[in-house]
Amino acid sequence: MSTTSSEAFVHGQRQMLIFLVALCIVVACVLSTDTTMPTQNMSNKERAELREEARDMFYHAYNAYMQNAYPADELMPLSCKGRYRGVTPSRGDMDDILGNFSMTLVDTLDTLVLLGDFTEFEHAVKLVIRDVQFDSDIIVSVFETNIRMVGGLLSAHILAEYLQKHADTMHWYKGELLEMSRELGYRLLPAFNTSTGIPHARVNLRLGMKDPMLKKSRETCTACAGTILLEFAALSRLTGDPIFEVRAHAAMDALWKLRHRGSDLMGTVLNVHSGDWVRRDSGVGAGIDSYYEYLFKSYVLLGDDKYLARFNRHYNAVMKYVSEGPMLLDVLMHRPHAKSKNFMDSLLAFWPGLQVLSGDLKPAVQTHEMLYQVMQMHTFIPEAFTVDFQIHWGQHPLRPEFIESTYFLYRATGDHHYLQVGKKALKTLQQYAKVSCGYAAVNDVRTGKHEDRMDSFVLSETIKYLFLLFSDPQDLIINVDEFVFTTEAHLLPLSIAQLGNATFSFRQTDEHNVLDFMRTCPSSNRLFPEKVRKPLRNFITGSCPRTTAGKRLSALDFQASNADHLRAVYDMGITMVSVGDRSQGKVRLFHSFYNAKSHEEGEMGLQFMQEMLELTKMQSINQLAQLQAVAYATDENPQDWIALMAGPSHFSPELTGDQFVQGDVILAKPLRACDESLENAEEAKGKVLVAERGDCTFVSKARLAQKVGAAALIVCDNVPGSSGETQPMFAMSGDGKDDVLIPVVFMYSVEFGKLSSVMQRRKQPLRVRVMQMVEFKRWQLAKEQRQNQTASVAQKPDKEL
Repeated sequence: MSTTSSEAFVHGQRQMLIFLVALCIVVACVLSTDTTMPTQNMSNKERAELREEARDMFYHAYNAYMQNAYPADELMPLSCKGRYRGVTPSRGDMDDILGNFSMTLVDTLDTLVLLGDFTEFEHAVKLVIRDVQFDSDIIVSVFETNIRMVGGLLSAHILAEYLQKHADTMHWYKGELLEMSRELGYRLLPAFNTSTGIPHARVNLRLGMKDPMLKKSRETCTACAGTILLEFAALSRLTGDPIFEVRAHAAMDALWKLRHRGSDLMGTVLNVHSGDWVRRDSGVGAGIDSYYEYLFKSYVLLGDDKYLARFNRHYNAVMKYVSEGPMLLDVLMHRPHAKSKNFMDSLLAFWPGLQVLSGDLKPAVQTHEMLYQVMQMHTFIPEAFTVDFQIHWGQHPLRPEFIESTYFLYRATGDHHYLQVGKKALKTLQQYAKVSCGYAAVNDVRTGKHEDRMDSFVLSETIKYLFLLFSDPQDLIINVDEFVFTTEAHLLPLSIAQLGNATFSFRQTDEHNVLDFMRTCPSSNRLFPEKVRKPLRNFITGSCPRTTAGKRLSALDFQASNADHLRAVYDMGITMVSVGDRSQGKVRLFHSFYNAKSHEEGEMGLQFMQEMLELTKMQSINQLAQLQAVAYATDENPQDWIALMAGPSHFSPELTGDQFVQGDVILAKPLRACDESLENAEEAKGKVLVAERGDCTFVSKARLAQKVGAAALIVCDNVPGSSGETQPMFAMSGDGKDDVLIPVVFMYSVEFGKLSSVMQRRKQPLRVRVMQMVEFKRWQLAKEQRQNQTASVAQKPDKEL
């Protein structure tokens, strides 16, 4: 086949795929207009009123920013002043989004165009050109700077030129915003200088990667590295400078190669130099979310078949392993049947919107309905919630993802239910987040307490999607169907694909097969969205009708990640209440016959509680058996020993019975023990090495300790004040390889602080024994019994430490 005919064939195939996806959505849209649709339709008058209320919300927040915060990056709505990097008190890593480059205004420019406010848009563009500069000695997030600043500048540039042609305005504009985005893109490029091609998470705007603070930069998240291509491809094609798109494609290719070949899943955190996974949790929420989004949208915007194939491979894996009915629960990428978390984070609310775009409506409706019920239950969707829909993290920073999915579901189905959902979201923001100086994030949805924070995405996404939801497409100045929304809701035109194409067809590689490009239209029954939602109407309360299971649920079989199990225990009259620090995941069970669905199920609930008590006792015994000890002799009497609590690991030999390892304690240099070798490697031979948690995995530290000949490794916590007395002890996880042959234990900060104090006090090296805690207790008890029996005669214990 000739090159020309091959390209035509590929183009035709792409058009056919786009047609099929569009057909799926159109069929659902047509069917949803059936005359028997539930009577919850919103009148045109009410919809117009809500659109204008969304407009008023925008100007309330926008004017508060411009009058009280500009040129700062963000508005602090409670203080009613601007947040500046290096001036306002630091919030730690959270401030990496700030670059003192008027982020909120840049992020908001295209929203002004959608609102039809060309006068203010022109004024704002002039302010950005006059005031914004990037030559600052500031470390910023590559991901956030790209999606908010580069994307905001590109979208504003595209719309400025659009207005020149279609609104006869801004004739003075000569592409200044595009040049600014090019400059900023070049300042981000040093982050891509890694052995894998995967960019660093942070970069200094002036010094690149030469900033001393970035010397040990190693880790980034999958979403951070995989959410670059749309903006960088647009930047290359608009400027004619290919370097941006080339680097972004290379990063996506490198990420694809790191997927688990058995499950097709990705982890969430990786090492940019080695490509090793640091966190193997796989889901669709924080740390990975927009990577999936950019795979699909890169295909739509650029026409590169490989991104559709990759998306479909990942999507099928997510629906196979992560999806649990309407819930999406993280698993381990290398053990996909093992859940890694018992909670979901609010960022996954974007997923139904992406499912709509890819043509899979049914699960989109289901997950959206679950999220809507969580919102109704807690007023806002909390930052994270458990599998029984209790609050895990109570913050709500006014995120847009749920409203975004609501908008796309309405566009796909025409179901007025989603207008009612949008109305609920809008009114909730007005009642609980609106303050005199903008909109304030909610610090805790349980109390409604505000936080002095209004992220730029409130204007660029949250209110934008509300306005679009209540607007008729024909009333907008632009046809949004001719644009792709980036993850920050910036607009990039589909016509960008015509400006040049450095992509290639999947037929030129054996990486994919034809099945990777296939997608079957979902079932589009009459009243499709309502039919799917109806069985989930009482999903959270657990009162939806179902046939009684033939077998009673036992405490041993109970899984908190199983929605059927959660409903079953609710029906038995059992409620779960979080106690103490929610991050510890502790719950208390309460049983009441009055709450049971029937007397029979109340009796079953009582039996379940009795079984749970016995199971808890057995688990406590097992936990004590697994607990490790780091023991040492006291200063006063070498025969008296003290044991400090330590946790075991899954990847090292287990010390059982009378087994122990003994040696002098020595601190690793450097303390994190993440380099290829230790500065004090010779001194560490035969000793018990101490390394601090952080920068690399537990098992990486263990392998290095073993490499230098250490007898054992103690990993101490890097969180000040942590203690085994107040926090549950855990077993350190590995990476599935069984090559560590030395014992490895974990100590919280308080316990290690005691050991460190003794080390500093002793003139000679401190000698310790690493052993089982239960064995230490047994020896101590036997010693006390002998001392009580023979108080007059000093006897040597049968097994001294």
